[in-house]
Amino acid sequence: MTFPFVQSPSTTGSADRFRRSLSCTVIALVCLLFSPGLASATDVVILKSSDIAAYNQAISGFKAALPNDVVLAEYDLQGDLEKGRKLARKIRAADPALVFAVGLKAAKAAQLEIVDIPVVYAMVLDPAKYGLNAPNMTGVLMEIPMERQLIMIKSLLPRLKHVGTLYDPSKTATLIEDARRLLKSNGTELVPIPLNNERDVPGALRTLLPSIDALWLVPDSTVLTDESLRFILNTALEERVPVVGFSREFARSGALLCLSVNYGDIGRQAGQLTRKILDGHLSLPAKPLHPDRIEMSLNRKTAKFLDIEIPRDLEEKADELY
Repeated sequence: MTFPFVQSPSTTGSADRFRRSLSCTVIALVCLLFSPGLASATDVVILKSSDIAAYNQAISGFKAALPNDVVLAEYDLQGDLEKGRKLARKIRAADPALVFAVGLKAAKAAQLEIVDIPVVYAMVLDPAKYGLNAPNMTGVLMEIPMERQLIMIKSLLPRLKHVGTLYDPSKTATLIEDARRLLKSNGTELVPIPLNNERDVPGALRTLLPSIDALWLVPDSTVLTDESLRFILNTALEERVPVVGFSREFARSGALLCLSVNYGDIGRQAGQLTRKILDGHLSLPAKPLHPDRIEMSLNRKTAKFLDIEIPRDLEEKADELY
């Protein structure tokens, strides 16, 4: 004879609570598995040196070049390399698909701490100087190839024979030597004057100007400061020597011609490079890329003062006219 098993009220309540608990656990697991925000690892991490407009413009261009389904996370070093290294270690542990490092400190932190994840850098002047040549790193340079600069300068100043520049050998010696070789091969002589202190700028400039047809400004922080730039531009104009620079601000202040890069474009190009890496169309190591677009600024008032005629086709190509 068998007897039916009759659950006591307490036993029935425990079983119900167990079933409800099991059901909630299953639902939670399903959500974890199928929720895209939680299940997907971060695809790309953006590591920026600090929160400044130039870096943010590059980041905006970078984001615009990526597919909509790429998951992004963004971290700010706030100008602190040690903080950057700590963040880079956390990023490496999270194992994203790629890191986009914006600015020198971010790129250096990534180079020191991240060795097995692709790193694309941008907004770094002379990355080779700082050892940003690890096998897992590539990026977009800020330097405009001298060949392209020379073509545009020659189109504006076709009789150019002697180009002068001031530089600090500890900062821009390689750039100056490369420019000297290239200019010589094109029938133009570079006349460089080295200095190692901002106080030497006035004397060196007055020595240089009488012997040159144009003054070429290079990104050298010893030579160019807020105080020295105004003096250089004014003195060159007084001596009727055109100035060629690398920032539209220089053209706005009196330089004849300035060739520069657009920070948003640099970011866009870095985003395109990132897509190729993520899609498997480019493998590392890979050489960094030169900017694919150059912005040209011309100062027509300076040209008129110096009796220089700007070719119509060059003026039509200009991004900024002053």
